[in-house]
Amino acid sequence: MAIITKITTQQKNQDRYNVFMDYGKGEEFAFSVDSDVLIKFQLKKGLELDDFSFLEIQYQDDIRKAYHQAIQYLAKRIRSEKEIRDYLTQKEINEPIINEVLHKLAAQKYINDEEYAYAFVRTQVNTTDKGPDLIWLELKEKGIKEGFARQALQDFPYDLQIEKASTLAKKFFEKNTKDSERIVKQKLEAMLLRKGYPFGIIQIAVNESELDKDTDAEMEAIRYQGEKIYRKNHHLDGFEYQQKMKQALYRKGFSMDLIEKFLAEKEES
Repeated sequence: MAIITKITTQQKNQDRYNVFMDYGKGEEFAFSVDSDVLIKFQLKKGLELDDFSFLEIQYQDDIRKAYHQAIQYLAKRIRSEKEIRDYLTQKEINEPIINEVLHKLAAQKYINDEEYAYAFVRTQVNTTDKGPDLIWLELKEKGIKEGFARQALQDFPYDLQIEKASTLAKKFFEKNTKDSERIVKQKLEAMLLRKGYPFGIIQIAVNESELDKDTDAEMEAIRYQGEKIYRKNHHLDGFEYQQKMKQALYRKGFSMDLIEKFLAEKEES
């Protein structure tokens, strides 16, 4: 067996110690350990260590090092268990050590996926315009159990979902005055779906946002779109010109009555 000949404090890290041993050929550096491991195994000069003890010390020290890495990762913000597991895995830490670290963190209440879910939902509701479906997906990606996710999403009530979706709808409509009402609604529904709002909420938001344009506003929109289409087709004559204009404007979402009115207006100009 080898004998510990000297233990010194590391200069750059006062919580770690260098252990020197004599394996029968004189003193040499053997390993370094955390202060907690040093105390736990009562390491001191003159102590003899067999191979099993050496392996156990190294294993416990690896746990301590991984634990400190996890604590530093947690210092920035709270994390889910999966986030910490993924982080330590990226650091090439073995799974048994990761499991020990996670068990210790949970026992110390540094990680709690149920509390994490509530905090995550509150943060998303208060700081973003995401809908419940997108938040649910993000919780799932972070490894949160379905039961915890459902409970936490109760902090995003139905009326608040409608309020946030309606606000998005109003802003969207105000920025898209150059499109037809039908196209605006289609684009708006697609945007709200991407944001994570369920279809029922989207329908209410669209209706409550008062998207129905008055005749003057819709006429301004068709004039804007119609002029662009006219520049592409003004060289055509008669029936072909009429058909090209009508088809293009109809695809833009304008009614045939409004298209006829615009074409009549162009003929008079």
